[in-house]
Amino acid sequence: MAITINDECMGCESCVELCPDVFEMNEDGDKAVVIAPDSTADCVEEAIDSCPAEAISK
Repeated sequence: MAITINDECMGCESCVELCPDVFEMNEDGDKAVVIAPDSTADCVEEAIDSCPAEAISK
């Protein structure tokens, strides 16, 4: 399944810090976006667990 971020994202950047090969901030710098939706990196689970808005899913 593809990794997604929903509209609940509050732009805390925790996923970007934990998993920069999969997540980055959008052009406005206020929301994270997925740049590698099919990634199987271990850091994805850590990013999901760390998201305070519970905005990341797969």
